[in-house]
Amino acid sequence: MGGFHDISDFLGKRIVILAGGESSEREISFKSAENVQRALRNLGIEAEILDFIGENIKKLSQDPPDLAVIMMHGKPGEDGTVQGFLETLKVRYTGSGVLASAVGMDKYIFKLVCRGLGIRVPEFILIRKNGDIKEALNFATRVGYPVIIKPRSEGSSVGTKICKNPEELEEALKENLEKFGDTLVEKYIKGKEITVGILGTGEKAFALPILELRVKNREFYDFVAKYTKGETEFVIPAEIPEELYKKAQDIALRLHRELDCKGFSRVDFIASDDIYTLEINTIPGMTELSDLPAEAKHMGLSYEDVVYFVLKSAYE
Repeated sequence: MGGFHDISDFLGKRIVILAGGESSEREISFKSAENVQRALRNLGIEAEILDFIGENIKKLSQDPPDLAVIMMHGKPGEDGTVQGFLETLKVRYTGSGVLASAVGMDKYIFKLVCRGLGIRVPEFILIRKNGDIKEALNFATRVGYPVIIKPRSEGSSVGTKICKNPEELEEALKENLEKFGDTLVEKYIKGKEITVGILGTGEKAFALPILELRVKNREFYDFVAKYTKGETEFVIPAEIPEELYKKAQDIALRLHRELDCKGFSRVDFIASDDIYTLEINTIPGMTELSDLPAEAKHMGLSYEDVVYFVLKSAYE
């Protein structure tokens, strides 16, 4: 699809790529930003990378750019905070708005939205920062071990652990509550880990081929498996039954549209006896090992094509 890019809207504009910040995904964010900067140059567009921290935030307020490309994974770039900040400055920005970002980052609210839409999610319970761990232990006894715990609002599987017995659950939960605050405990669903990227906005949005993630030396697709070369085998298209394949794509596209995501997103699932929705990422990774660019490549879309969809979202 090379050559379809109309870059006239972006020429002569001061564009910054926002990266870094204080998230646990800070370093990954810079990798995404550097790749995007390179792709923009290939498209004939210049952009500077700005670490969203300290004095740089003040500089943004005093001298706002024409356009901000948000490549911040986790808080505050993916939870609506940066989006709201840019809206107060009247700066155009890429990707989803405040609401979609906030819902996407909050795994608990996202699961409640899925339930409301009739979309299947693993059984779960939220343990609040000062909550009673006994509730989690009772829940795990009811649904059966193993269970998986996840911080309410972290990305890249940070703080995600599989617990196989009450002792492991209690220890891991105490650690997570202290480090991250509110933590989800959910029933572990055995199945294939798959992910569906979406490009575009509204009715023009479309699902990419499904990527199956076969982890080699880890229990699941954790931080190490995500960002260490050779730790995960990418299988595209995912080897799952046709009806589950189509269902996952339909759910991902529906969530992208219902939440009013813009430009790009990625929805993670477990394919088992059915499709279980895990979470949505409103700023998916854009590193050389990331899922969404790999899915797009399988469809014949270059990395620059993907970046153009992201860039175009600032005007949609």
